[in-house]
Amino acid sequence: MTNSGKQSVTLFAFLASLFIAFIGVAVVTGQYLLVIVPFALLLFVAGWQNKNQVFFLLIAALPFSVEYNFSPGLGTDIPDEFLMLLVSLVFFASWLHSPRSVSKDIRQHPLLFLLVPVVCWWIITIIFSSDPQVSVKYLLAKSWYLGAFVLAPLLVFTGKKSITITGLLLAGSMLVVAAIALLRHSGDGFSFATTSDAVSPFFRNHVNYSALLVCTLPIWVAFFQLTPRKKERVVVAGIIAFVLLALYFSYARGAWLALLAGGIAWWLIKKRLLLYSYLVAVTLAICLLFWVKSNDRYLDYAPDYTTTIFHKDFNEHFVATYQLKDLSTAERLYRWVAGVRMIKENWLTGYGPNTFYDNYRGYTVPAYKTWVSDNPEHSTVHNYFLLTAVEQGIPGLLFFLILLGAMLYYAQYLYQRVTDLFYKTLALITGVMLVMIIVLNSLSDLIETDKIGSLFFLCLSLLIITDITNRKTTNL
Repeated sequence: MTNSGKQSVTLFAFLASLFIAFIGVAVVTGQYLLVIVPFALLLFVAGWQNKNQVFFLLIAALPFSVEYNFSPGLGTDIPDEFLMLLVSLVFFASWLHSPRSVSKDIRQHPLLFLLVPVVCWWIITIIFSSDPQVSVKYLLAKSWYLGAFVLAPLLVFTGKKSITITGLLLAGSMLVVAAIALLRHSGDGFSFATTSDAVSPFFRNHVNYSALLVCTLPIWVAFFQLTPRKKERVVVAGIIAFVLLALYFSYARGAWLALLAGGIAWWLIKKRLLLYSYLVAVTLAICLLFWVKSNDRYLDYAPDYTTTIFHKDFNEHFVATYQLKDLSTAERLYRWVAGVRMIKENWLTGYGPNTFYDNYRGYTVPAYKTWVSDNPEHSTVHNYFLLTAVEQGIPGLLFFLILLGAMLYYAQYLYQRVTDLFYKTLALITGVMLVMIIVLNSLSDLIETDKIGSLFFLCLSLLIITDITNRKTTNL
């Protein structure tokens, strides 16, 4: 028998013995969940032997994952959150087993340095949280986000092939979901009122669906640019047209705005104006906030409770948006006002991660109340930047904005410096996706979701890999 055969027999004997032992303990103690342990270990061993394949499986599963609640206070995303945990454990163990697998250049990269204070501040805010138990759950979830979408890609993305496979799996899986959604939606005559039903159970609503859909569009554009054969380019062009059609029938204003912003970002990156535009946008947002807050000007824009309703017709819905008579827009304002008032009371460390819902009602203004202000879904403030300031304080927001600005800088810098067409295009579409994510999170808090949150951290890893690859090429 060969050495590999002996190792397989030994491993099987060990796992079988472990399984029998845990069954015995489970029967004696009545804790039958202990039987899961040997299966979890077997899954870990399988993941260890096929690390890259498990990572690719996670990427492919993202658009198909569904929300599942074990209890009112405990929910997860199946299967991607379990796969995130597996990928995180496997690649963290792999890194410990071979520390040199993550090169010194990667470990000392400025983007990783800027990520450190963001993570450290999470820990600090948990200490001062209004509900530490809930905030600890947030940290645990974020830890396997970082493991699966920062550490793992830094080990997997060793060349163009692995990056291409990742992009194809993510965009391809989302394309399948979009096809299913359009087919189901067509049965209702593409009604605006049934849009969210068409994307269920893969997405909570049409907003989350359209957010990931629009973020995959730059990937298809990159494939179009990098594909040399005319026939293949025609196929990719057809896919792009299909994605745009699906995006139109998502009836999501935020995603449409993100698409427009992505097009502008494409031009800004080429003109070396992206970072300046980001700084101007942040400055204008701060000035607007102070202007609206001074002399209680925000009260002048309070909606009429009796006329602010949900519109089943999209044209009416669209008109109601700029008239401030749309229910979702008015409810956003209701929570934004509460969020700004919360910051004033606890600006340093915030109320703690995942605690907005438990604290915001005392800061709401009755003039902005709507028909859905009871908030049975326990949703948050619908603006990730405001949410960060509320839950992690002003320092938490500053750390995040600095990291985000640095990522935009690297996207623009690498596009201008890299000569390899593949990595040049990669830097460009990463910058475009980041701008799309910024716009989407100005109207929602999607970085807290499994799909857009994972994409954000993937962008971070891609920028690091592109930069390191460019350095190696330049130094040759």
